[in-house]
Amino acid sequence: MRCLLIFIFLFSLTQLNAQPALHTKSKKAIELYNSADNFRVRGQYKQAIDMLEQAIEKDKNFIEAYFRLGQTYKSFKQYAKSIVYFERGMAIEKDERINRAFWYELGEVYFLAGNYEGASKLLNQYIQAEVPSFQNKARFDNAKKIIGNAEYASKNQQLAKEYGQQALSDTVNCFTMQYFPVLTADQQTLIYTRREGNNNSDDEDIVISKKDSRGRWLAPVSISENINSSLNEGTSTISADGRKLIFTSCVGRDGWGSCDLYESNKVGERWSEPKNLGQLVNSSDWESQPSLSADGRTLYFVSDRKGGVGRRDIWISTLDASGNWTRARNLGKDINTVYDEISPFIHVNNSTLYFATNGLTGFGGYDIHYSEREGNGKWSVPVNMGSPINNHEDQFSLFITADGEKAFYSNESLGDNGQSFSKLYEVIVPEARRPRKTNFVKGIITDKESGKPLLASVELVNIDRDTLEAFTRSDSVSGAYLMVLAKGARYALYVNKRDYLFKSLSFDFVNEQSMEPILINIELEKVKTGSTTVLNNIFFEFDKYDLTPNSLPELDKVVRFLLNDTKASIEIGGHTDATGSDSYNQQLSEKRAATVAGYLIKKGIPQKRVFFKGYGSSKPLAPNSTEMGQKLNRRIEFRIL
Repeated sequence: MRCLLIFIFLFSLTQLNAQPALHTKSKKAIELYNSADNFRVRGQYKQAIDMLEQAIEKDKNFIEAYFRLGQTYKSFKQYAKSIVYFERGMAIEKDERINRAFWYELGEVYFLAGNYEGASKLLNQYIQAEVPSFQNKARFDNAKKIIGNAEYASKNQQLAKEYGQQALSDTVNCFTMQYFPVLTADQQTLIYTRREGNNNSDDEDIVISKKDSRGRWLAPVSISENINSSLNEGTSTISADGRKLIFTSCVGRDGWGSCDLYESNKVGERWSEPKNLGQLVNSSDWESQPSLSADGRTLYFVSDRKGGVGRRDIWISTLDASGNWTRARNLGKDINTVYDEISPFIHVNNSTLYFATNGLTGFGGYDIHYSEREGNGKWSVPVNMGSPINNHEDQFSLFITADGEKAFYSNESLGDNGQSFSKLYEVIVPEARRPRKTNFVKGIITDKESGKPLLASVELVNIDRDTLEAFTRSDSVSGAYLMVLAKGARYALYVNKRDYLFKSLSFDFVNEQSMEPILINIELEKVKTGSTTVLNNIFFEFDKYDLTPNSLPELDKVVRFLLNDTKASIEIGGHTDATGSDSYNQQLSEKRAATVAGYLIKKGIPQKRVFFKGYGSSKPLAPNSTEMGQKLNRRIEFRIL
């Protein structure tokens, strides 16, 4: 888009200056105008503006000077001043042929300033008056695009009044520039990029703020001396558990291009030395603005490398079985356009993608859109987030919480001194724009006997589809873990560590309404005689001993455990609630235990290592007076013999 605007800028000047002579007889004004042009070519815009204003002082009817001033202020995003000079110049000149250039330029500035009605009027006027040609095709196409956007924006800008929008506290917004906020799944930690000044050459660092006991954000501090340096460390993303960070670093670190992506992992309270993601992800071009899936295994980012759809596209890489990042691939035309797509954000539900683009219908500049990944893996047609998220200014760096209710983003504005600054904001997400809700389970994994934290692997399995949804490891220092649970599925959570009996947990989110975080501390018991664990994801037909298909993932876990520990013999114990007679419960529990034992033997476990026994209702875990208690008592256990 920027290249297009530069072309249009230069072409407009060519058209205006193509007149037989400049519209002034003042030699001094012409001299100042030409000097301003020399400054402009060298990028010295402030000097150019000063010269042009002096030229107008010499001749108040110097139309080209007004035109050039309007364009220069537009490039600084000082739209109010740009409008003033365009309108003054247009008021002087009555020749329609010359004013067409003013109609186009002023119409575009009106749109950028949020005056959608004025933009449509002038640009329609331009299209009707101008004769299409090869030379003005770019302007024609852009004018039509802006008119469509203006019509859309006029119809869809009313929602802003209905939702709360506020800047975060000055404790957080304490720098000149702060942008690209990300949060951990529990919303207790905020990470963002800060820049002390408003020049692109000013140092960028990644900072972190945590909530206190009253829910207030504390003063930000550097995320780590291992990550921040004298170089620029910019846009970042973090896994849901807050232990894997991927960030952008430009020029200075060992890399492949101008800006590369790096990874750092947190152990205890310390971040590891950053590691370049490698040539399969990074290229000789620009890579930035990463977004990591909740499980830390899929990475979305922006690159301007060759082979894309537009200038800047969204690309994707995944971790392979060995834990290495695969070769990046373009996300394709479902998402990317011939214009720019930037600042992707994948929600923790791993199916809703948000991104900014100037290539789709919107309110002006970059607008935030979202797309849902469908069952076949394709992305749905992107939808504009609407107001109050989007307006006539550029919008990017959106982050939406796990519950889908709040959005955090940055907004850049111009101060009274003409210098840019940015702040972090939060806003309530409109109901129609909220992603599918997610919840999370977290806690501490410890040794049952000593109470010491353990490094253990944690797997999240969709038991209806028998698919691994996520994988993580608990922190080796604290034992902390966190797993995201998407609504609308039944999950099994497996905790494994060598020489320990594995633990299984069950979460049914098919009809779950509560979004209260699940806090479960897990004790692992060493494999020894008498060690017992409940198999929470073994299911039978009602009042029968036939296994249901969604029991197989758990049973296969037991098979794997026994194949890895070839010495262990086990007892499969069947248990029921107190409903029915003692004799019936005893019989049912024994048949269910026998069914499970039979499955293990069929899968290759020697019969001499597998025993079974029915206990009926004789060993309840909870009172049988409640439905929940009865559910807990209906179970299969296995015990090391």
